[in-house]
Amino acid sequence: MTLSLFSHTARMRTSLVLGVIATASLLAACGGGDGDKKGSSQVAAKVNSGEISVHQVNFVLQRQQGLKPEQAQAVSRRVLEGLVDQELAVQQAVEQKLDRDPRIVSTIEAARRDILARAYADRVADAAAAPTAEDIKAYYDSKPALFSKRRIYGLQEFNIEANADQKAALKTKISSLRSAEELAGALKAANIRFVARSVSQAPENIPMGFLDELAKIGEGQWVVVATPTGLNAALVASAKSAPVTEEAAKKAIEQFLLSDRKRKLVADSIKQLRGSAKIEYVGQFATAASAAGDAAAEAPTVAPTPPASASDALDATALQKGLSGLK
Repeated sequence: MTLSLFSHTARMRTSLVLGVIATASLLAACGGGDGDKKGSSQVAAKVNSGEISVHQVNFVLQRQQGLKPEQAQAVSRRVLEGLVDQELAVQQAVEQKLDRDPRIVSTIEAARRDILARAYADRVADAAAAPTAEDIKAYYDSKPALFSKRRIYGLQEFNIEANADQKAALKTKISSLRSAEELAGALKAANIRFVARSVSQAPENIPMGFLDELAKIGEGQWVVVATPTGLNAALVASAKSAPVTEEAAKKAIEQFLLSDRKRKLVADSIKQLRGSAKIEYVGQFATAASAAGDAAAEAPTVAPTPPASASDALDATALQKGLSGLK
């Protein structure tokens, strides 16, 4: 392999260079390059006619997660060496007029727009209020299948391809079957394609609509949910109780609620901006926008769709971190 030709130090340096090239390029795209150099009296390195400021080094350091104070000096040196390599690459790119390539200009502009939009969203999201103890308790109580009545499920799952007529017949038939083997045999006899597997699933990793149905039944029973291409069916082979206390889930719930409030603030802000903005679609997009608007106007008002999975409602990783030792 090519990487085997490099020493450990060289590999680390190469990885760092790739990271800092992206960071500093975006800074330059936002107008932070020359301005930073002129505005800072501290120069970390001079590279040909260019300079790297201490500010640039510190900016990269601030993005390093879990950096300990005693590591700062050694890491800052590696960061600086990466920035030196980056500056050399940037100088060559400019000399070869790559900064005038239409594709690169478009990429830089897209990065600039993305950074500014994210900065605005972050500022709006900062206004989100932290969840109270009452908010956390209310969420905990509203999701018993995730917490107080949590179960670890052993499932025999079937992903079945079926048309509308087959769906109706299968939904009626599956509920009367006693085993996964019976369903597999019936599907093969009807020449219906399917994929089957046996899995053990924690509730935070199960689609919320599916989980709500599982919570209502016991071992030996089926859950059948329609999909665009057919059916998902699962036989509950086992359901072991694994409740989680409010205290154990508190941190994960708090993080989710705060993130959800931030998301809603940003969504509401964008909706308000759209309402007050003058937006005119042109050319082929004008026709498409008109058709989409007519369809939306004719569509009946429906309740918001629930999250596609329990992890959308409560991040599975966050929950597991909050439930260390309860796997």
